[in-house]
Amino acid sequence: MIKNMGNLDRIIRLTIVLAIGVAFALGKISGVLALLLGVVGLAFLLTSLVGTCPIYLPFGLSTRLKKTS
Repeated sequence: MIKNMGNLDRIIRLTIVLAIGVAFALGKISGVLALLLGVVGLAFLLTSLVGTCPIYLPFGLSTRLKKTS
């Protein structure tokens, strides 16, 4: 797969995942909201670890820095 996520994008997503996890652990979110945020968090976690965002692909977007020669 083509990597299309830069480091800052990945860090932001991981921070969101951490915030969702903490909110759930502290009981701030529950029920349907917790389920929905859990799905979003899982997607953010997976895309951050892989470095590819499937939503960026059809639009040709990338947050990676271009390497110059």
